[in-house]
Amino acid sequence: MPFWHRLVIAAAVFLVMTLLARFIDWWLVRRPLPPEAVTRYRILRRTISAAIVVVGLFSALLVIPEVRAVAGGLLASSAVLGVIIGFASQRTLGNFVAGLLIAITQPIRLGDRVSYAGEEGVVEEIGLTYTFIRTQDQARLIVPNEKLASDTIRNSTIRSRETFAEISVPVPLSTDLGVAVDGLREEVAAERDASVYVSGLDGNATLTIRAAAPNEDAAQKLERDLRVRVHGRLRALGVWG
Repeated sequence: MPFWHRLVIAAAVFLVMTLLARFIDWWLVRRPLPPEAVTRYRILRRTISAAIVVVGLFSALLVIPEVRAVAGGLLASSAVLGVIIGFASQRTLGNFVAGLLIAITQPIRLGDRVSYAGEEGVVEEIGLTYTFIRTQDQARLIVPNEKLASDTIRNSTIRSRETFAEISVPVPLSTDLGVAVDGLREEVAAERDASVYVSGLDGNATLTIRAAAPNEDAAQKLERDLRVRVHGRLRALGVWG
């Protein structure tokens, strides 16, 4: 068989395996899943896709006799090659294994609110080797999975995505705090688990308003809404002119 025929066959094998990997990835990603399953499937999808592409590449290359001949020589020195590759890729393999452990044990999941290394943010992506955490200023904290699997992480949403919207407003100490608190309680009475209380008396009185929200995005939206509503109610009460 001419060499170019073998080359076409090799390319066809690799193309079929690549398409198979993409099809499996598409099939997995389109399934509606709960948060804990989404994290596992994200890692599973990428692991399967990477494995299929690697197998496809080697299968395609072995179609060519010249490559098979070279493979025999490589196998003869596979022990030395394995040791070299093992040392060179120790950290990468460690991150890969840690990514699988994170997917299985799930100390964090996609969408979780976490604190790590003094930074707070939302878990945006868990890759095969790195995890991406979106911070409050929309930057990205990129953490190797090996460190994430071994360090201490504060996860605010590991049991439930529910959180609280909370704002604090200063008012003059001369304000009738009882009237202000009662007025704000009426304002947020329709919110779930709402509370209003005096949280400080240092220079000004500080009023804190809290209400439950189903997730972090909803909490941020509610906080923006509460600021406008609280400002309007305090002006109506004569606290601010």
